[in-house]
Amino acid sequence: MSKSDSVRVRFAPSPTGNVHIGNIRAAIFNWLYARHFKGKFLLRVEDTDRERSTKAAIDTLLDCMNWLGLDFDEEVFYQSAQASHHLDMAKKLLDFGYAYKTKAKPKEGETESPGEITVFRIPWNVEDFPCIRFVQDMEIKLHAEHVLRIDQSTVAYVGVSSKGMPVPLEGCLAGFRGLKAYDESGTEIFDLEKSHAAALAGKVFEIKASRMTFKRHAVFFNDLVKGELAKPLDTIKDLTIVRSDDSPIFHLANIVDDITQKITHIVRGDDHVENTYRHVMIFAALGEKVPVYAHLPMIVNKDGKPYSKRDGDAYVGDFRTKGYLPEALFNYLLLLGWAPNDGREKITRTDATAIFDLAKVRSTPAQVDLVKLFDLNGQYLAEMPPADFLALVKPLVEVEAWYNGDEAYLAQVATLMQSRCKLSIHAQQWGYFFGEDATPTDEKSIDKIFNKPGLLAQLEGVAVQLEKCEWSVSGIEAALHAACDAAGLGHGKLNQAVRFATTAASGGADLTATLVVLGRERSIRRLRANAGKFCPA
Repeated sequence: MSKSDSVRVRFAPSPTGNVHIGNIRAAIFNWLYARHFKGKFLLRVEDTDRERSTKAAIDTLLDCMNWLGLDFDEEVFYQSAQASHHLDMAKKLLDFGYAYKTKAKPKEGETESPGEITVFRIPWNVEDFPCIRFVQDMEIKLHAEHVLRIDQSTVAYVGVSSKGMPVPLEGCLAGFRGLKAYDESGTEIFDLEKSHAAALAGKVFEIKASRMTFKRHAVFFNDLVKGELAKPLDTIKDLTIVRSDDSPIFHLANIVDDITQKITHIVRGDDHVENTYRHVMIFAALGEKVPVYAHLPMIVNKDGKPYSKRDGDAYVGDFRTKGYLPEALFNYLLLLGWAPNDGREKITRTDATAIFDLAKVRSTPAQVDLVKLFDLNGQYLAEMPPADFLALVKPLVEVEAWYNGDEAYLAQVATLMQSRCKLSIHAQQWGYFFGEDATPTDEKSIDKIFNKPGLLAQLEGVAVQLEKCEWSVSGIEAALHAACDAAGLGHGKLNQAVRFATTAASGGADLTATLVVLGRERSIRRLRANAGKFCPA
């Protein structure tokens, strides 16, 4: 963009409860694009589903955005407050001849129509729409047992497959400009250009023809991510925009709100591509400039299917509850479809804002890798200032029954464990630092680690060395080496058993540093107690 302040993007969710990572990824990309170009990032709440778009659902959305640091410009725009304006624009389309009224189909189990709906008519005057262009002359063989049917909205026909089977197809009238039908002798028996006005007036044509010809046109737009996209008009149907109860449908409301908010760029998931083919025509029919589109790649699981709750955590709230940092989640979701030129995976919000560009977004599906997110979160935790890390984990520890209220000691434990912590909730596993005793309970680990001949005497040798060493990392390391030497073992061969006997855990921070924090008396007492209890005599 040359005029950066002209960028206006929006995040337009339909809040119904939990916020999916796919939706918030779109918000992040919109936010970064606006911030990069010093434009405006707007929040539009598409809350027309009043039963599901509750205040609680909207509050959840706002809380989620606040947690991730996705601040927005201007006031929240509520779609439900715009209904009258949506209907005014529907009337405008009716007045321009780009929409029509028709009876809605009866609901299942009913015989009467619920009333009239308003339908957007794919524009017949294709030459007046910059988003529509001629593609090629078409000739289609028609199945002998079926008729070519034409009414006020649709051309329906049955083609013939390569195996001679019937292939039913249909599309809007505008998709068949120049349509002519011919009988088996090659005689022209129908001309849509001449019969178009009669069809619009309600006349239905059913023609027994052997083939037809028409001029294929396509609607197209240039996508910042996917490049030019096009779709033949003969594969598109007219589109309902107002229900029989006078409530606007998504397609109309979405477009009208984009016009009202002066949106310049629409950045959303590629599941909306099919909608966009229709939306660009509605923008043009209303005499409005078509925004620039960017469709983000689908987020998928390891099998290439759309990622959902069945595949793992899928909602922002899930990750927040499990101890992920907002910075880490923001960073990870940013990488689902985009990457900096230097290939780095850990990138600050400031750096991302400086270099983000939709032109660098990949068009191929983005696969979720929760292990990568887990490791990335660990990196962010490890790099936090110690005081901030302590403030983060303290509330999580304070609710645990084993916590004794010793804040100074907790600070020592936090300093030791910070580099090992992958999730903030892992702090709730630090109980072995606080109790006087730590008794192993995992029977498989007990048998694997302790059930070894001579181990009892070897661990007693460790205890003796610990009683007389300097209580420091280097002093404890020397004591462990001395115990191994006395037992005829290589250095480190007793470390696993010592760790398990003193912490009841099979992993953790550096053993010598852990023992320093636990203290001499507690470490030796636990070591002798558990060795005597579990090691064979």
